[in-house]
Amino acid sequence: MHRIADWWDGVELWVAGLPFVPQFAVVLAAVVPVCFALAFVLDRALRLALRALGRDRVVAQEATAAVAAPRPTRKEAA
Repeated sequence: MHRIADWWDGVELWVAGLPFVPQFAVVLAAVVPVCFALAFVLDRALRLALRALGRDRVVAQEATAAVAAPRPTRKEAA
């Protein structure tokens, strides 16, 4: 565990020592993929949780009912 902590400290010091633009690019290159992965995992977990609770079927039934019901039309004045 100390090796990982020492390695991480070295990476932090290296990034902190860079000028702003390269530092921004390095952080962005590391953070964007992590954020996309986290969003993907949370999306899948939420989808499974809603499916387990039966919430996806309720939304599907409401959408089907809304499509089947005719929309009232507004009569235009002549």
